[in-house]
Amino acid sequence: MASATQRVKCVSPDSGMFRTRPYILTGTRSLAMIVTRKLAAILVADIVGFSRLAGADEDRILARLRALRSDLIDPVISVHHGRVVKRTGDGVLVEFRSVVDAVRCAIEMQNGLVERNAGLSPDRRIEFRVGVHLGDVVEEADGDLMGDGVNIAARLEGIAKPGAIALSEDAYRQVKGRLDISVSDLGHKELKNIADPMRVYSLDVGVPAEAKPAPLEAPAERPGPARLSIVVLPFANMGGGVDLETFADGVTESLTTDLSRITGALVVARNTAFTYKGKTVDAKQIGRELNVRYIVEGSIQSGASRMRVNVQLIDGVTGNHLWADRFDKPLADLFDMQDEIVSHLTNQVRPELIAVEAQRAERETNPDSMDYYFRGVAAFNKGRRDNLTRARGLFEKAVELDPSNIDALVGAARVDVLFGAIYASDDRRERLSVAEALLLKGLAIQPRNYWAHLWLGYVQILTNRASRGIGELERALALNRNLGAAHAWIGFAKITLGRAEETEAHVAEAFRISPSDGAAFLWTHIEALAKLHLSRDEEAADLFRRSIDTSRNYPLNHFYNAAALSLIGRQGEAETEIKFGLEMAPGFSIRRFQGGAESDNPVFLAQRERITEGMRRAGTPET
Repeated sequence: MASATQRVKCVSPDSGMFRTRPYILTGTRSLAMIVTRKLAAILVADIVGFSRLAGADEDRILARLRALRSDLIDPVISVHHGRVVKRTGDGVLVEFRSVVDAVRCAIEMQNGLVERNAGLSPDRRIEFRVGVHLGDVVEEADGDLMGDGVNIAARLEGIAKPGAIALSEDAYRQVKGRLDISVSDLGHKELKNIADPMRVYSLDVGVPAEAKPAPLEAPAERPGPARLSIVVLPFANMGGGVDLETFADGVTESLTTDLSRITGALVVARNTAFTYKGKTVDAKQIGRELNVRYIVEGSIQSGASRMRVNVQLIDGVTGNHLWADRFDKPLADLFDMQDEIVSHLTNQVRPELIAVEAQRAERETNPDSMDYYFRGVAAFNKGRRDNLTRARGLFEKAVELDPSNIDALVGAARVDVLFGAIYASDDRRERLSVAEALLLKGLAIQPRNYWAHLWLGYVQILTNRASRGIGELERALALNRNLGAAHAWIGFAKITLGRAEETEAHVAEAFRISPSDGAAFLWTHIEALAKLHLSRDEEAADLFRRSIDTSRNYPLNHFYNAAALSLIGRQGEAETEIKFGLEMAPGFSIRRFQGGAESDNPVFLAQRERITEGMRRAGTPET
């Protein structure tokens, strides 16, 4: 009989850290099969009626499932610190350290599916059943999980209603009272192959919990916190010396400065924020004392050759964690690292703040101009033509209520630019002209608005004024160094000037500044387009595919990828890409593509004609 040493992870109530103790596992298993037993929150999700959906239209349902994974499921799991243990074709098994994280992840997944199913007939909707359990599991050497904890979660998923979340009593106990959502007690249920009946609760996503009478309190002496009111608490120095302490303070100060560039943001001054340095204070207390809606806190830890940065965004009213991230960097010159880390953090925190404000604005019963603006941002970020059209209407409503709302003016211009950029209608020039007028109006109100300069530069590149466009993008960067899009669009301008070989360096700089940017798929698209203009079609196809896998809402990815695939002889794949592109932009045609050339540069036009032929051979309509 062979034996192996196994380590059991046990939670220390004193330190909150894991401790281990070995025990002997006897039997015939080899040392490669060493396992770990631990407590974990397990989420199991599965598509309702997948066989029926696939049988009706397998290609479409598989494409939608891939899009859901890349656009919704995987990002939500990552945000809530989940680990995908395995996929089962139409389902997924995920491990979390916290039941609260697991349930919040499940709620976001279900809410996301509700949005994506809007307007679809019941027989075309993709719906999930989700089961969540907190229990004992066995982790094998390859990371797979087994045991009752997994089995119970799977059985809970099987009895969940479509669109709902079934919780075991152990899991429900951890989240009870923490979530504003309707919960039904299903009583004790017999679960297949589980010895004892188990009490089960059903969370009905989208249904708020029943209101409870609020305790009597003294009337508030001041109004609640303003929207986008933020304090950046001093970043903690985790075990470093004086140099790291100075570095952490520098990151805090620079991040405070950069976040204050967000239009409409009210950022607490550095001196006030530093009065909390080294103190353990409840987030809600800080929120009350400073009257802020959001709190940013973090820590910096230095090792032998790497530096680790943790950051969290906290609701100053409720104390709930809204978002968290961690990243590691190789140690380098601390001053250079400070700039890079602050840029990274700013580009992560800003969209999270905007997204949270958009969710809050959706709940406002008497919305003002900024509420309409944030609602427009939420619709814009969902992509697709119908969402963009709705976003423009919301931006217009915001401008009606406040003609000086430059964010809404830029928002409306962004919609027109995107519609004009995809060659899907005959009003391309008119769309871009309207967008330029809106941006110039905004700059007349606020000449130093970097978003307006950024989008004006893009419009100029799209309308055969690349050199002027580069100048506008450089002005935007002078006002805000954290604009990765500005670098990427300078790379696009170089393509239109016949200098596509220079594009890659600009795109690399965009990724260096903001590696996790929500628009990064567009930067990959630009790099792919440069390869296509350099006749490096195989590389272009690989990059277009990477961009598509990141975001499936940009039709030009499919049309250009079709050209690249056709030019390297992968005709069947090219024709499929054209079909996907036409689903999103049915008005795209060879005539409109040729008539919308961004430049009259002869090098650019020669390559564009080659690309046009690739699109034509892939099946793009002529008119």
